[in-house]
Amino acid sequence: MSASNLHMYVMAVPLLTAMFVNLFGRRSDTVIATMTIGSLAFSSIASIAVLANVLEVGRISYVAGNWRAPFGIELVVDPLSAVMLALISVIALLASFSTLKSVGQELPGRGHQFFALYLILISGLMGLVLTGDAFNLYVMLEITSITSYGLIAMGKGRAPLASFNYVIMGSVGACFYLLGVAYLYLMTGTLNMADLAQILPTIGGGAAVATALGFMLVGLWVKMAFFPLHGWLPNAYSLAPTGVALVAAPLMTKVTIYLMVRIMFWVFSADFLFIEHALAQSGIVWAASIAIISGSVMALGQRDLKKMLTYIIVAEVGYMVGGVWLANSTGLTGAVLHIVNDSLMTLCLFLAVAAIVYKLGGSEFDRLQGIYRKMPITMAAFTVGAFSMIGVPPTAGFFSKWYLILGGVEAGHWEYVIALVLSSLINAVLFFRIIEIGYFFKDENDHGHEKLEEAPLAMQAPLLISAAALIVIGLSSGPLVESIIKLALPAGF
Repeated sequence: MSASNLHMYVMAVPLLTAMFVNLFGRRSDTVIATMTIGSLAFSSIASIAVLANVLEVGRISYVAGNWRAPFGIELVVDPLSAVMLALISVIALLASFSTLKSVGQELPGRGHQFFALYLILISGLMGLVLTGDAFNLYVMLEITSITSYGLIAMGKGRAPLASFNYVIMGSVGACFYLLGVAYLYLMTGTLNMADLAQILPTIGGGAAVATALGFMLVGLWVKMAFFPLHGWLPNAYSLAPTGVALVAAPLMTKVTIYLMVRIMFWVFSADFLFIEHALAQSGIVWAASIAIISGSVMALGQRDLKKMLTYIIVAEVGYMVGGVWLANSTGLTGAVLHIVNDSLMTLCLFLAVAAIVYKLGGSEFDRLQGIYRKMPITMAAFTVGAFSMIGVPPTAGFFSKWYLILGGVEAGHWEYVIALVLSSLINAVLFFRIIEIGYFFKDENDHGHEKLEEAPLAMQAPLLISAAALIVIGLSSGPLVESIIKLALPAGF
């Protein structure tokens, strides 16, 4: 193990642990917890070390199987992928504490199956941010998708149907992406992203290259649930076991947005995207604006907290897609910063939902009456997450939204700016409605004698850490942008 290949261990340790969890996890929940927490703790510490090393020495390349790039599969760690690797590891670790309690309650006796798939999913997400090969990216996408299908199908009621719908949409998205990769391979004879970036400007592919890009983007948009390709996400995340949403909601869409950024700027070029296809670029910003408003409005019609949050995720995808396609440094900075911030905001809110479901048995609005008196610690952390999602300073969400709004003004895309402001106002309505129900309404079943019903410490601790992180990162946004985010942007930005 050395600094040059430490990222391999970050990805490999959870993958190998998954096998042992499945083999030995039947013995007791303690065995599952020890192996799961241990492997993710190692990955978290190691990924932070990788990030520090990359910021110090620059890009690290590792070729699997001793086959030099572009013939072998190259794994690349640059500032952006290092940030994503650390984000995945830390969020997975925090989520796993609460997930262990949720799975013990919702899936008794099936913990070894759940956490075997859970750890493979985490390894797949890590592989997605590390790979420098366009086809290997497809393989990793399918690994994460297949494990997600299985995890969602473990839920009760209509969860298997939601998983089946996800299978259909996910397969369509994968086919579109693979068709795009096939076009590129036919034109260039290579699958290595760096090699593609060097060859594509020299071949004058014209419509063929644009078609390849279009197929790849549509495939990724399906995977990230970009409106109107979002139909699979609300039911999949809300009907799945609570532990699935804890890791999928903060990470799946954000990693896919990272992949879009990677394909756009490390395979194609800014000139090709924003100058040669300026009309398409403008159209995508308009589509993102519509996605923001649509997701927010659909959230207004929900009567279940978990379902409401899934539609907010759809709107947040529009935030980041629009920020990337604004075609300026400010917008892209805001989009990358919002990937980090939105991951933590979503984690905080879903950790609160997990605690609520654990104690109350569900997250329907009717169950939330008087919850601020029953679960004051949980709801205090939830309020921090809600304020961050609205964009209230000094929480993290305010600063990334500020960059996105400035990027929209700079680009002259006022429809995007208006969508961001309206979405924030709708979020305020959504979350203050929850606060009103939870604080001012009284549970009629308690007859005025509400008692504390806080979740176990294992669920409270990661929730409080995530809430504190939203404030700390918000107050540290300046140094974070200058010392890390700007280094992670592609050349020219």
